[in-house]
Amino acid sequence: MAVYTLPELPYDYAALEPVIDPQIVELHHDKHHAAYVKGANDTLEQLAEARDKEAWGSINGLEKNLAFHLSGHILHSIYWHNMTGDGGGEPLAADGVGDLADAITESFGSFARFKAQLTKAAATTQGSGWGVLAHEPLSGRLIVEQVYDHQGNVGQGSTPILVFDAWEHAFYLQYKNQKVDFIEAMWAVVNWQDVARRHAAAKERGDRLLLAP
Repeated sequence: MAVYTLPELPYDYAALEPVIDPQIVELHHDKHHAAYVKGANDTLEQLAEARDKEAWGSINGLEKNLAFHLSGHILHSIYWHNMTGDGGGEPLAADGVGDLADAITESFGSFARFKAQLTKAAATTQGSGWGVLAHEPLSGRLIVEQVYDHQGNVGQGSTPILVFDAWEHAFYLQYKNQKVDFIEAMWAVVNWQDVARRHAAAKERGDRLLLAP
């Protein structure tokens, strides 16, 4: 029985135009995201078989595959909800996301400085990866992380609340090799309401799941 399932998109394929072409959304969700879901489920089955047979010759590869596919599934599940055709701008108290706006200013100095850092982090990933705004529970601050592939170069325990997909499959059909242009355009579809909800939930959880000093 499958453990992970592909979530439905919260909008139709054309909802993010002109920032993201409908064909990209369809391929990205129905093919690429679906492949990570299948990969995670297949790897769990292979690990179960290894346990049954006590055959551990492939354990390193299987654990790496599980981390890769599961992280890809999680980040994409956040990604779809982080965007809306009615998004963009910056988080403002007048829109009911004042706590998020205050946290960004406290952590980065200003929204402009935060935007510049996340844009650079996403646009300069080496090869495939993500730019991520995350809540770091030990300090209670927001941090920007540069994620290689789906799972590398992150602080353990941090919770992603805004993710920019910088893999070529996210933009190449429309933006060709201009990753920077795609990342800049992404700011026009950020769903700050969703980001604010994720931030509030991450703060509520705090460091209770960690062995904080």
